[in-house]
Amino acid sequence: MVRENGVLREATWDEALSRAADGFAKVKDELGPAGFAVFSCSKSTNEMNYAAQKFGRTALGTNNIDSCNRT
Repeated sequence: MVRENGVLREATWDEALSRAADGFAKVKDELGPAGFAVFSCSKSTNEMNYAAQKFGRTALGTNNIDSCNRT
């Protein structure tokens, strides 16, 4: 589903992924990598937490990564 003029409508996978990528690019252009943060859950596996931080650092370019693992 994508929102168009305030109304949700069905979309193809290609359109939905393109809109998501455009949204990430817009934030990165306006705020830079510091405009992103990644938060992962302690109930996730170590592998999932690793993948989340790797995505944040490589794809988004941010070091704003945290999780609730220490609690």
